[in-house]
Amino acid sequence: MIVYGIKTCGTVQKALAALTAAGKAPVLRDVRKEPLTEAEIAEFIAAFGEKLINRSSTTWRALPEAERAAPVATLLQAHPTLMKRPVIRGNGLTLGWDVAAQMAQL
Repeated sequence: MIVYGIKTCGTVQKALAALTAAGKAPVLRDVRKEPLTEAEIAEFIAAFGEKLINRSSTTWRALPEAERAAPVATLLQAHPTLMKRPVIRGNGLTLGWDVAAQMAQL
């Protein structure tokens, strides 16, 4: 089970703790230290589309308006922390740590 995110993200930390408590063995893939590959970005976009971009993040708010119009893949390559977190590869792919993601992964 791979949890894609950043180690300082509270939501990622909650997901890792819950998964570990449920007996899973999640591995954190910090997208700052090890950015997503083009293939991973394409797979995540196919699964989640525009929802993959966290438009409420400080990174997003700091982007110039012209850069915000770039395609999702371009944005994630340039700014990995724009990805909504976590993306979990376990029982399928899930985005975020809402009730649906918890039900799917736990």
